[in-house]
Amino acid sequence: MTNYFPKSQQDPHGMIIGQGDFKYKVDAHWGKLDPSQNPVENCHDMVIDSKGRIIMLTDNTKNNFIIYNKDGSLAEAWGSEYPGAHSIEIVEENGEEFLYVVDHGWVLNRHWDGKSTDDWASPYNKVIAQQGFVVKLTLDGRLVYTIGHPMTIGIYQPDMPFRPSDIAVAPNGDIYITDGYGSDFVIQYDSYGRYISHWGGQKNEDKNYNLFNTHGVGVDTRNPNDPHLIVSSRWEQCLKLFNLDGSYRGRIDTPGAYIHGPVFSGENFFAPVCWSHIDEENAEDSGFISVFNKDNKVIANLGGTAPIYQGGKLQTMSTTWDVFKHCHGMCIDDEGNLYVGQWRGNQSYPFKLTPIK
Repeated sequence: MTNYFPKSQQDPHGMIIGQGDFKYKVDAHWGKLDPSQNPVENCHDMVIDSKGRIIMLTDNTKNNFIIYNKDGSLAEAWGSEYPGAHSIEIVEENGEEFLYVVDHGWVLNRHWDGKSTDDWASPYNKVIAQQGFVVKLTLDGRLVYTIGHPMTIGIYQPDMPFRPSDIAVAPNGDIYITDGYGSDFVIQYDSYGRYISHWGGQKNEDKNYNLFNTHGVGVDTRNPNDPHLIVSSRWEQCLKLFNLDGSYRGRIDTPGAYIHGPVFSGENFFAPVCWSHIDEENAEDSGFISVFNKDNKVIANLGGTAPIYQGGKLQTMSTTWDVFKHCHGMCIDDEGNLYVGQWRGNQSYPFKLTPIK
């Protein structure tokens, strides 16, 4: 079996992480499979179906979808159509479950020189950019419809990139797509994939509407009478709040954390952090998970430094460098267990975090 932990990083299996009421035991071996049969490149996102199975999305086209039983054993694996597979959402409509899948357009380069990983303009980089798309699928993978480049409906110019990063579905079925690797808009469609509106970008007179690497989005229904959006502006190290019609309502600063969108659990939400901001840069191998309470205050950092507020202001957060490389996708089961996938995690499989009662 592949060694997923380089000599400079200890195997975190069995570690206890977190603070206060949010402490977890790390099972780094939970999702390990035979990489010759079921390989991963990045573990980009995860959801749980009505049977309690964990569906993981990876950009390895030998099996874009790896479906786990709760004990970490393989239920099934399939899919080769999504080279930039990045985000997944599951919804139930009239008793049937559907998957929304976001392909962000960054694809493995068959001309890779074997060395370049961050030379984004090079034709020999490990990944190269094309345009992305979004699909709606049945649970067994049959295509329902596709959402393509917004220039086809007149809201983008042809020279504007579309590389979507995440998707969320509102209670009425409307869907919200963040173009986090493209032109940084949030685009709203109805449940049939018909365009409604868009906002964001980087050049608004009201800077509250600006978004920079709008990587994640979630619909906050913790108060069912006030559903709204939480949208990451990852390069600003913050989350922004919008009403469902796109009007701005607030901001949650997350200093030190390049943060993804929310994953809700009861009155709290969890948000993966891909990098910490250290020495004036987004540092390698510095991810963690932030836990927010009902008032959108950080109450724990799993694998990171404990949150500190001074004068009501959250102080800079960062990793402790001992658990995660780059946290990306995650889901939470009905027992409060967390399943965490990583970007650039040495092709590692998902970790399971079990709460310490």
